[in-house]
Amino acid sequence: MVLSWFRRLLHKPKPSSVESLKSSHSASSSPSSSSSSAKSSSSSPGTSLTSSSLSPVSAVDISASDSPRWDKSYDVCICHSEGDMELVEELVSYLEGQPESFRCFLQLRDAVAGNAVVTELCDAVRNSHCWVMLITPGFLQDPWCRYQMHQALAEAPMANGRTIPVLKDVDRKDYPRELWNIYYIYMALKEKSFRQIRDTVVRYLQELCRSSRKGTE
Repeated sequence: MVLSWFRRLLHKPKPSSVESLKSSHSASSSPSSSSSSAKSSSSSPGTSLTSSSLSPVSAVDISASDSPRWDKSYDVCICHSEGDMELVEELVSYLEGQPESFRCFLQLRDAVAGNAVVTELCDAVRNSHCWVMLITPGFLQDPWCRYQMHQALAEAPMANGRTIPVLKDVDRKDYPRELWNIYYIYMALKEKSFRQIRDTVVRYLQELCRSSRKGTE
């Protein structure tokens, strides 16, 4: 049963045809308005983002055919260590199964064979709207995870909602200093954390759409 699910995940088509995705989403209903703001009431660095600190935002159709969402190949890139692959597969399956049909970059599935690791990691960051940093003990010891984290921070140094740190089995004191100015999600209950990640991605894409509309008015 598990093997069958894993095979389906690996063979999920890559989002190579943006036009087909746009046409399929434009015919669907607007995404849920239950997405949430990613700001906490606390002002100290490295603070966990909890459900109580989230506030609702008005619904915006992030899947409309003219949405700036389609300007990039992926909605979410998940930076993770090899030892956390099972959890990452569950998260990707959850996000891709949402009504918004998030396009996720999964290295095991989407990296191009024969390309340099550095090239693939940089392209994944550059071609994604949001980056989930799954910070675990394995992440902290993996130089490639650190490299990808630094690439994401260089891409969006002002932390405008694109970088989403998620702590699991890591003490707050070990939270990377480079991310101290960004609120993180602490993964205690997996389902709750997955929902927080989804809400944060939706919120960023909604803000992106709003900014795009204001720019054309």
